[in-house]
Amino acid sequence: MKIAFVGCGYVFDIYMRTRWAHEELDIRGVYDIDTARSAVVARHYSFHVYPSLQALLADGDVEAVINLTSIRSHDEVTRAALEAGKHVYSEKPFTTDFARTQALFDLARERGLVLSGAPSNLYCDAIATMWKAVRDGAIGRPVLVYAEMDDNPAHLMQLEKVQSPTGAPFPYAEEFQEGCTVEHVSYHLVWLCAMFGPALKVTAFSSQLVPHKTATPLNPADTPDFSVACLHFANGVAARITCTWVSPRDHQMRIIGEAGEITVDNAFHDQAAVHLERFSRVGLAARKAYTLRTQPLFGRLFGIGGRRLPLVRRWKSHAVEVEKGVGHSLKHRFVSWLRRREIYAQDKLLGIAEMARALQQGRPQPMSPDFHMHLNELSLLIQRAGREGASFTPSTRFAPLSPPELAGEQADYLRRYRPGPFERAAAGLVEALHRR
Repeated sequence: MKIAFVGCGYVFDIYMRTRWAHEELDIRGVYDIDTARSAVVARHYSFHVYPSLQALLADGDVEAVINLTSIRSHDEVTRAALEAGKHVYSEKPFTTDFARTQALFDLARERGLVLSGAPSNLYCDAIATMWKAVRDGAIGRPVLVYAEMDDNPAHLMQLEKVQSPTGAPFPYAEEFQEGCTVEHVSYHLVWLCAMFGPALKVTAFSSQLVPHKTATPLNPADTPDFSVACLHFANGVAARITCTWVSPRDHQMRIIGEAGEITVDNAFHDQAAVHLERFSRVGLAARKAYTLRTQPLFGRLFGIGGRRLPLVRRWKSHAVEVEKGVGHSLKHRFVSWLRRREIYAQDKLLGIAEMARALQQGRPQPMSPDFHMHLNELSLLIQRAGREGASFTPSTRFAPLSPPELAGEQADYLRRYRPGPFERAAAGLVEALHRR
């Protein structure tokens, strides 16, 4: 599919990290309102630069526009692209006004076009592994989810100094003005809604806890930097999601079932470690001990934390395992390796590739318009709940999503799970300690 990018800011370089693995995407060119920025991108990646948005939209070769502009420009750019007859893939959120988002999807439907967007982590190995383990019955009936999206105390991180490999500044002012919830809660919501269906009820609270994060004037200046929401899903699962710019970094998700739990370490890493623990009396009793809770090496002997699962693989799993073409210096190569190993690895082009594949095969998009609208509505409801808190019944629903297509032969996660020898041997000891 022939595509063109509008917006060459900080996130653009993240998209380019996996460009080498997507030969099916033909990048025809880029445009940015900041001509100096588009010139840097053109030199670094050897891309054609359009002189204006109108010139890009007038290019008959371009089939889809990738909207990476600021959130406040999403509506205008997406609408212009749809009116020009282009499919659109947009960074999240589509807009911060529910009615405007709905109007964009209505326009796309009227024109026979696809409107899709981020987050692309729905298609990654980590969620595919969790989803399969749930479907295998590895934790019994899922009943509860704890999800964290804590992104460090922003006022201490000197975000004004952060740059992409090609020198784009981190958009810290936009992040603070739009809010951590609108920016990031969908990374967890997309996993939860895909696995468990639409949320039927939401009870949420949001507040600004640290007013002065930067010397840069903000508008608005009081956007919440903390939110917490409890969601009741259609299949009976309850979930608690927390987002904040105040707490130390934690992107973990725990899916707890009647017979065990699945834990993923990092929603920002496509190949994050996934652990399965089948509950046992030994493991549950061992959690009472401070040392076993806080020393994983010893705790795992008793079953605490379970076993690390081999990740399933998908058609583009290899994309995040190496990086080519973003940074050329020794420093960039080292930082790239360290980031992929320890911090995060995302294939942001994967969402565009999935959109293109569905179009080519003449089948519905993996994320339907109704699904996107539900994510958009939930994100806005949670962020705007306020300090008094609020309960909502979302107006949107969607048909169940199909589990991801997997590559190669797959193990049954329930059948292959075995408690360790020490955990089995400790069963008698635990029994004895609980007798009078």
